[in-house]
Amino acid sequence: MRIKTGDTVVVISGKDKGTEGVVKQALPKQDKVIVEGVNIVKKHERPTQANPNGGINEVEAPIHVSNVQLVDPKSGKPTRVSVEERDGKRVRIARKSGEALD
Repeated sequence: MRIKTGDTVVVISGKDKGTEGVVKQALPKQDKVIVEGVNIVKKHERPTQANPNGGINEVEAPIHVSNVQLVDPKSGKPTRVSVEERDGKRVRIARKSGEALD
């Protein structure tokens, strides 16, 4: 997976298409990411001792990594990512500008 926590991404498909946000958490085993302010769902919670009222909370749900693209740091547009080896280290490269992301 070429998207990491802290990356700025754009949603390219789904109900939040065109929305930009920061990746809060990457879930590589599931090929999903949680993006700030994207894919908000309502979660019903029953009353507990910690939360005596219960209620309906809005939570960010994971979105599949194929539905987001990284934002190019140079142009600010969505771009694909390639991985190259530079100076003995693996570096993520923005395809549009050729700029290193790490």
